[in-house]
Amino acid sequence: MTSAEAVREPARATVTNGSGAPMLIGMIWAQTPDGVIGKDNDMPWHLPEDLAHFKRVTMGHPVIMGRKSWDALPERWRPLPGRSNIVLTRDRSWRAEGAIAVHSLQDALEAASQAVRGTDPQDTGTAADAAKVAAAATSASGNEVWIIGGEKVFVDAVALANVAIVTEIDLHVEAGDAFAPKLGSEWVRDSVEPAQGWSQSKADLRYRISRYSKR
Repeated sequence: MTSAEAVREPARATVTNGSGAPMLIGMIWAQTPDGVIGKDNDMPWHLPEDLAHFKRVTMGHPVIMGRKSWDALPERWRPLPGRSNIVLTRDRSWRAEGAIAVHSLQDALEAASQAVRGTDPQDTGTAADAAKVAAAATSASGNEVWIIGGEKVFVDAVALANVAIVTEIDLHVEAGDAFAPKLGSEWVRDSVEPAQGWSQSKADLRYRISRYSKR
């Protein structure tokens, strides 16, 4: 996946909302039990309940995605409504209506922070078009930013994120080519729904949703 340049430390204690409080930096994805999150730049399943869950979690907050994840969104859903859409790309000439183009994960997080504050970054270099940032800021709220893919963006973000929400789908996918990041021992599972077994989708798939936080 098109993604950020090398992540620069230190970690994101300096990413704050308008009140100066540290922001929740979350990752959200769906995967099979063996970690597949995609195939041929698409999700190899249709799970309406997870789409509704994704919308509930991310609505009103900035979302960060790679260029290929943006391209994979159906055109009618681009940009994702009610959210500032921040897109990581190495192509400095890339533009898309409704997207805030950035070129590193650090800049993506700064653009998200400024969107939450409702400020215009002007010449900070965090966005391709400051006017788009200012317009997108009107849809941002609260204290959260959500990283939504793809694989390389997740891998880069693991060190900086403090929450992960994972939908596990009871499905085997042949020849999956995009995989979930590995959550190390510093990550703990706070909750799983349902507490035992699986939920049943109307799409005839079983699934469960876990929330992890970093110690």
